[in-house]
Amino acid sequence: MADEQQYDYDVLVIGAGPGGYVAAIRAAQLGLRTACAESRETLGGTCLNVGCIPSKAMLHASELYDHAANGAMAKLGIKTQVELDLETMHGQRRDAVKQLTGGIEYLFKKNKVTWLKGRAAFQDPHSVTVGDQRVTAKNIVIATGSSVTALPGVSIDQQVVVDSTGALELPRVPEHMVVIGGGVIGLELGSVWRRLGAKVTCVEFLDQILPGFDGDIRKESNKIFKKQGIEFKLSTKVTNVAVEGGKAVLTLEPAQGGEASTLEADCVLVSIGRRPNTDGLNLEAAGLATNQRGQVEIDHDFRTKVDGIWAIGDVVPGPMLAHKAEDEGIAVAENIAGQHGIVNHDVIPSVVYTWPEIAGVGLTEEVARERGEVKVGKFPMMANSRAKTNHEPDGFVKVIADAKTDRVLGVWCIATVGGTMIAQAAQAMEFGATSEDIAYTCHAHPTHSEAIKEAAMAVTGKPIHI
Repeated sequence: MADEQQYDYDVLVIGAGPGGYVAAIRAAQLGLRTACAESRETLGGTCLNVGCIPSKAMLHASELYDHAANGAMAKLGIKTQVELDLETMHGQRRDAVKQLTGGIEYLFKKNKVTWLKGRAAFQDPHSVTVGDQRVTAKNIVIATGSSVTALPGVSIDQQVVVDSTGALELPRVPEHMVVIGGGVIGLELGSVWRRLGAKVTCVEFLDQILPGFDGDIRKESNKIFKKQGIEFKLSTKVTNVAVEGGKAVLTLEPAQGGEASTLEADCVLVSIGRRPNTDGLNLEAAGLATNQRGQVEIDHDFRTKVDGIWAIGDVVPGPMLAHKAEDEGIAVAENIAGQHGIVNHDVIPSVVYTWPEIAGVGLTEEVARERGEVKVGKFPMMANSRAKTNHEPDGFVKVIADAKTDRVLGVWCIATVGGTMIAQAAQAMEFGATSEDIAYTCHAHPTHSEAIKEAAMAVTGKPIHI
């Protein structure tokens, strides 16, 4: 007991994003004296403040505006006169953020988690400075998240050249927005401003958008976005962005080399990825160093090489996803408390919240085929009764299963509620389901999720509606 009391806290979590605040709350629930160091004025990290939550608020509002403005609602017999009130749209976004970040602060108080306000830096493996105070903890969890990756030679002024944070705060709809990067963030925020009236051009270094997603999904997504009015310049790199007089001129070159060209825009969104936040942590004082990708290495239980120091979320290897960080937050707290906390990193869904949504879990067909023989079943959303009645024909569901065992290896979909549908696939895979298990599970009718059943039935060779 004396050894326990020499520390100010049993657990100190550095960072209050989805991983950090969840780890702190769970540790406190398990009876551990817990504190969380956070330098922002509000809790919730990037996700709640300037990431997942505010972007979804703008995606939802812009989707409704687009449906009203482009005639989609009129086709359903709903005639409207549409006017954009951008400031009110921003207001509802800010309100959602305020309520949710305030909710985390309430949960800290409810669970007796101490919020240490300030930036943390290690002094040794069991002590850190937070602002002007020094605190000690038996266990320290690094949950500092990630920040926007800079494009070399390009300066972000948050006016003409913006990152994802600046793209959420634009005071007016750009005439022409150029998005550098065809990943999740660029496509989501590009979609917001395209719906609200901007011309949007996406420049991607690779030959297809959405790196890491299934090949069929990438190709079909590109077609859908083009149909929605987004222009793509694939296999293209940006070598310079010059800003003058409120305009930007981008210098472009073929990715494999060739003649340069220029492109003018009044807003440029840089969204080429994110990097782990370790600057200022003084990891060396704790006996830690980062790997070549700037990440903190951990074992299966989230331990670093230094006893008593743990790490989770975007700062460690793996996909930079809020829900991954949350699950790791629960698991690391339970491990610290002597329980058995685990996360199955093979079954973590990814979602792009565009219209329609794009989602996947498990292996792509390309990776699955590299590992062995597979069976693949696909079902088009245009043949799904709910999608048909809702006038949502774009997309499909794809189920990939092992050819010998029939065990589901991956599920990918493009559907208006794909982000919700993918949860069923993740749960099935978590418990080792086969395509036949999904095919013989009764689904409510009419629902979009029936498309997963139909795709699984296609894998088994017993399709009904195709």
